[in-house]
Amino acid sequence: MFCKFQPVTLLCWLLGIAVILGLAGACGPQHYKADADEEVYNIIDSKWQDDFGIKTNYTISDYNDPASPNDVEIAEMIPESGVINLQQAVEIATKFNRDYQTQKEFLYLSALDLTDERYKYALKWFGTIDSTYTDNKSGGDDVTINTSGGVDKRQLFLDGVLFNIGIAIDWARFLTGDPGTTLGSVLSGDVTVPLLGSGAGKSARENLTQAERGVLYRIRSFNRYRKTFVVGIISDYYSVLQARDRVDITEASYKRLIDSTNQLKMEVGVGQRAPSDVDEATQSLLSAENKLIRDRQSYEQTLDRFKIRLSLPTDANIILDQNELAALEEIGISQPEYTVSEAMEMALARRLDLANTKDSLEDAARKLELAAEGLGVQLDLIGSSDVSSANKTSFDRLQFQKGTYSLGLAADLPFDRKAERNDYRKKLITMEQQRRSYDDESENVKLGVRQAYRDLEETAESYRIQKIGLELAERRVEEQKLLLEYGRGTIRLLLETEDDLVGAQNDVTSALVNHTIAKMSFFRDIGILQVKPDGMWEQRTQ
Repeated sequence: MFCKFQPVTLLCWLLGIAVILGLAGACGPQHYKADADEEVYNIIDSKWQDDFGIKTNYTISDYNDPASPNDVEIAEMIPESGVINLQQAVEIATKFNRDYQTQKEFLYLSALDLTDERYKYALKWFGTIDSTYTDNKSGGDDVTINTSGGVDKRQLFLDGVLFNIGIAIDWARFLTGDPGTTLGSVLSGDVTVPLLGSGAGKSARENLTQAERGVLYRIRSFNRYRKTFVVGIISDYYSVLQARDRVDITEASYKRLIDSTNQLKMEVGVGQRAPSDVDEATQSLLSAENKLIRDRQSYEQTLDRFKIRLSLPTDANIILDQNELAALEEIGISQPEYTVSEAMEMALARRLDLANTKDSLEDAARKLELAAEGLGVQLDLIGSSDVSSANKTSFDRLQFQKGTYSLGLAADLPFDRKAERNDYRKKLITMEQQRRSYDDESENVKLGVRQAYRDLEETAESYRIQKIGLELAERRVEEQKLLLEYGRGTIRLLLETEDDLVGAQNDVTSALVNHTIAKMSFFRDIGILQVKPDGMWEQRTQ
């Protein structure tokens, strides 16, 4: 219907526009972001099992959030002294490392994708407002406003039964001097039940099931990544300390060579030594100075690379706590607490990456079964109904006795199953590929555990041997100094033993660090390394 344009018309138009703008303003970007975060983290929390690891360090941050690597907060985590201990380094890395942030985002996005799949079967509200103003020169101004709203629900059951129900309310108010109103509703529903084959909602159910399991796989992958990441950060931390220790060792040796060279010069001045001895010592001194310069540059480069891993600027004025090496020496070395067989058995039961591969084998078997069902007769039972309201102004009085109802069968006979045949054959091959993949990964897990076990034993033995070698090198240097003092030694032997001492000191530090990393890698590979909220680790056997 059409009407003349009157002040009440303008008022209603303004009210309608205000309602639309008000609804739009009430749900801004921040509201939708918060709503998405709440739903996503509820999904992750519900699927996160205790044996995956401690539920921490998995929430994401945006560019304008306080926890963003682009924010000044990262600088505030650096102590005033500029000295960062191991725990602080790991905490900074798990909070700001760029690759770690990406892994958290992958986890978030997998759960976000699941919300899309779940929404297909959620309760949905809808509403529309359509309005038209016409300036009819011959007949006056006309305004038409139509609105509709309602709710729709699609339900998917475990056996593939697909059920839809919805109610729609149509409302139209035609603005005149004496407004008239029409109001009506329609209740509709349909159900599809698979009797034979893979019809109805079976494929949809499989898609939803796979999406649910996909989030579970991503949580496992993220926790496996966290363990590997923390071991890597700790390894890099000790590499920096080792580079710094190499500088200290070289510098100490350089100072000893300076003292020895000065002593020789004095002895040459009084005729106790030949000038060639001083030349040989000076040449060795120059080589040591050159090595000290190289070691310092190597240390600075290693430290700068580590800053990048922490997402710190490379010009940040920090150093790492050298006391951490002393703490390692106090801890010492340790032998494996398990036999090889026990370690492999534990790894097969606890490794999260292997659990994903095993469950993927179950996924392939489930898809194969669905493809096999698609080869035969496809038979679905289909029912539907439509019920309208009593009249145009009584939307709440549905006339079930006058509704339209139907019930029937839909059959697809297996006369042409080329596509289904090919799909089934592909699923068979995929099943075999997954089986081989699981077998291969199981063996590689055992191989990795055996190698980690050997590395742990080897590094423990290497540290013991290097400690003995260091004691011998220190004793030889002292002996050569005494022999030289009493005129029985040579400069060349002293310089050689000094080089051996430097090498032995570096070898001890390297063996200690290698053993520490081998121990952590062993715990990671058998699945008992757990990442704590501060980013550090603990060994869990339960």
